[in-house]
Amino acid sequence: MKLPFAENAVISEKKIKDYLLSHNHPVGKLKAKFFASMGFSLKDFDKLRKLLLQIAINEDVINMIPSEYGEKYIIEGTINSPRHKSVRLQTVWIIDTGKKQPRFVTAYPV
Repeated sequence: MKLPFAENAVISEKKIKDYLLSHNHPVGKLKAKFFASMGFSLKDFDKLRKLLLQIAINEDVINMIPSEYGEKYIIEGTINSPRHKSVRLQTVWIIDTGKKQPRFVTAYPV
């Protein structure tokens, strides 16, 4: 199964810059350390965003979890980092109740 409405998927600039690549975010700093080790930096935020969107569009959903806000979808995929390393990631997306736009929640290495 593909992510419903994948063509409408969004990832805010803030989610990438202030969370996944932020060394100051209480939760995101561990992810930022990982992504930095793969060669991603704040200047690469748009490249990372595009790679994550490709996972949402091209890969199959491996799990769907109902939540009080909508349906969460877990999707795994592989991206190529700026250091030319293949990185396997698990991404989480949510489609809020009544919406038709998947919204990026998080990503972490598998």
